[in-house]
Amino acid sequence: MAARSIGVEEELLLVDSASGRARAVADVIMRAEQPAARPPEGSASGEPGRVLDFEIKLEQLETGTRPCTSLDELGREVRRSRSVAAEAAGRAGVRVAALGTSPMVVAPSLTLLNRYRRMSAEFGLTAQEQLTCGCHVHVDIASDDEGVAVLDRIQPWLPTLLALSANSPFWQECDSGYASFRYQAWGRWPASGPTDPFGSARGYHEVVRAMLDTKTVLDQGMIYFDARLSRRYPTVEVRVADVCLHPDDAVLIAALVRSLVDTAARAWRNGEQASPVRTELLRLAGWRASRSGLDDRLVDPVTNRPAAAHAVAYRLLEHVRPALTEAGEFSVVKELLEDLLARGNGAAVQRQAYRRAGQVLDVVREGIGRTLPD
Repeated sequence: MAARSIGVEEELLLVDSASGRARAVADVIMRAEQPAARPPEGSASGEPGRVLDFEIKLEQLETGTRPCTSLDELGREVRRSRSVAAEAAGRAGVRVAALGTSPMVVAPSLTLLNRYRRMSAEFGLTAQEQLTCGCHVHVDIASDDEGVAVLDRIQPWLPTLLALSANSPFWQECDSGYASFRYQAWGRWPASGPTDPFGSARGYHEVVRAMLDTKTVLDQGMIYFDARLSRRYPTVEVRVADVCLHPDDAVLIAALVRSLVDTAARAWRNGEQASPVRTELLRLAGWRASRSGLDDRLVDPVTNRPAAAHAVAYRLLEHVRPALTEAGEFSVVKELLEDLLARGNGAAVQRQAYRRAGQVLDVVREGIGRTLPD
């Protein structure tokens, strides 16, 4: 079976390197850079061919890679898209930082597009404070039925991806006590989080229609499930992760997502039923991963009991080992995982930077340096 293509969208902060503060200059960057920011092929971002795009706040940019089939190619693409963003930001006098939240105090500025204006009017403080940066992984699927079968089977593993990627411990110059405070802030949207099994593509689309019929969310783009069917592409879109501090960690998350999709799709084709897990337990597991990251226990996806975070990470690796082995990627992914566990996730690196000097500014500078370490 041919390797499924994968694409990665990353949201990056725009910051002043001298003060560390987030700067509302995305409109300046996009006006100047749209023609230069287009690769020769389609990308996984909001508009085909675009590397850079707006997000809800002017203090951030979204990047998108081209669809890739190999991890080497994806690694180059992640670095390329970050480089495009860094060069564009530099021309506007700022830097990019792959941080899930702004460590410094910030009053975010709304991107003045009609959709974002409506969101701000409808959702008040939730929209006004929503300066968070995530990593979204797209993986090709053959049909909506296959995609929904995947969604129904990967839910218990998504909190582990969150723990590995957790990169947002600081909020308004305070240590939040969470490894991923982004996940907490993001969870205030009404259609966010884990989901019950849908059973079929028809079941999925009926749920989405019913949600839209409540007039609580503005459009299908606000169906902010931890994992969903993409509304633009024939892909499963896994949205649970923080933006990763190091580009190699983004590749790791994408590789694990693709192998989860392969594993779940194979189980579906073989007639294996999805293991029913209550959404209440999935929410607890997501909260635990957001709180602890890799520093304490997580909820084991198999037993639903507490287990050491590193043990749960290796359990995920074993779960997807057959898919990784068939793709010839097991040793590479194992090495990427071991590197992350030895180095620590972004939350650990941010806190280490803060402990060295006791200044949040040093956290931002560390983030700038790690975003493009090469």
